[in-house]
Amino acid sequence: MRLGISINSTHPDVAPEVAVANVLERARTAAAAGLDHLTLGDLHAAGPNSNYVQNVPMIGRILAEWPSDRSIGLLFVLPLWHPVLAAEQVGTLAALLGPGAPFIVQTGVGGRPNEFAAMGAELTTRGRRTDEAIRVMKALLAGERVHSETFTISGAAIAPRPPIPVEWWIGSGLGDRPLQRAAREGDAWYVGPGATPADLAAAMPRYCEMCTRFGTLPRIAVRRDILVTDDDAIGLARGRELIAAGYRGLTEEQLIFGGVDRVAEAIAVLADIGAAHDSDIDVVVRTMAVDQPTAVRSIELLADVRTRLP
Repeated sequence: MRLGISINSTHPDVAPEVAVANVLERARTAAAAGLDHLTLGDLHAAGPNSNYVQNVPMIGRILAEWPSDRSIGLLFVLPLWHPVLAAEQVGTLAALLGPGAPFIVQTGVGGRPNEFAAMGAELTTRGRRTDEAIRVMKALLAGERVHSETFTISGAAIAPRPPIPVEWWIGSGLGDRPLQRAAREGDAWYVGPGATPADLAAAMPRYCEMCTRFGTLPRIAVRRDILVTDDDAIGLARGRELIAAGYRGLTEEQLIFGGVDRVAEAIAVLADIGAAHDSDIDVVVRTMAVDQPTAVRSIELLADVRTRLP
């Protein structure tokens, strides 16, 4: 299995330059901890106080220091992006990474009404637009000239293109149609943080069956919000405080927090679910909403967590 990080991009109540510095410090710490990959999320029109650091320019900055033999990438909520623009961003970022590791493209369909309204997009067509955007981007990144009625594209072609093929992580829920998209289009099924281990175990047979149908290999990438602390009791207490305060509407079953051993055991449970279905697995962690020093220490401790994983 591989262990990577999705860095939290929201840093309210600080100066914009501090928000950027926080993300960069966490990226440097993740590199030093030996994590296998790094990604950033995608959010738009988050509000005047959010300090949400946008993923494309931030990944470009991180690439200046990220090891070229480890994957890096970003999420696109594809109904909010024109696929030619998204493909051009990927082509340039992948060229910056170079041929040492594949660039990761994560996809999501989104669902925040205010975000869609701000971007002039329709929630009702998000699934169809996502499918078509994936098709268009894959063709462009392969060097094809592309037409699309959905996006009013005529004869588009792009360069630079990735020096090696990108990895497509298709974000989806647990329903049959999203799972079908992940099995058909993805190098991995990107599972959101709301899925419990029991949810994942229950969905795996359907996902694997769909992979067989489409002639693809099952692989899962599971996102988890976590907090790793030197003292297990302190980590448990802090995690439960955050849950009591309504942390993202998630429950203890959906989160991972505590000392190194407890966190490693919880991640190993996810790895076992993949192994039970002959599926490779990536676990993508995001530090829970804590202060910067605590978040950085949590990322540092992932180096110890990693040594305890299969």
